[in-house]
Amino acid sequence: MTRKLARAKLLIATHNRGKLDEIRALLDVFGMDVVSNADFGLPEPAETETTFVGNARIKALAGVKATGLPTLADDSGLAVEALGGAPGVYTADWAETPNGRDFAMAMARVYEELLASGAPQPWRAKFCCTLVLAWDDGHEEVFEGEVHGQIVWPPRGPNGHGYDPIFQADGMTETFGEMDPIEKNFVSHRANAFEKLVKGCFV
Repeated sequence: MTRKLARAKLLIATHNRGKLDEIRALLDVFGMDVVSNADFGLPEPAETETTFVGNARIKALAGVKATGLPTLADDSGLAVEALGGAPGVYTADWAETPNGRDFAMAMARVYEELLASGAPQPWRAKFCCTLVLAWDDGHEEVFEGEVHGQIVWPPRGPNGHGYDPIFQADGMTETFGEMDPIEKNFVSHRANAFEKLVKGCFV
């Protein structure tokens, strides 16, 4: 039996505005007062684990420790089959530059490494999302979601964030970057994980 989330305020342990907006939209129907790390001036903890759940747990526990609020952390990434699952947990790291994250550069790296690999198209890939919801008494819940598809090139669409313009989900004709954000929220890896979160902790 999963624990129900009774308190009306929830900390989302992220500084990523695109991710925060997606989560707020997904939780809006529950009347939850959603706040983020930026509202408390919290730094991003070092993500030192090699799994999505490990890094999500680091972020969730840091938020709980700093605020005492139930904290939801998300660790997600793109796993490309022909690249052995890379970038995986290093999805954001591939975009890091001295001046911030450059996802155009990161998407180009995915494409260049796929060409170098000699792998035939379609280039199979999946987006993965792991959610960790933690409380100040040490209890936590874990929910995982995935969406499968393929890498396309060149990038298509101005919507979404991260690698969305080069990912086309199975059964779709548009990339996540071309899809309306509301539509994407019904089919994404994060939506899949949130459906499990809602069933376990909200309903």
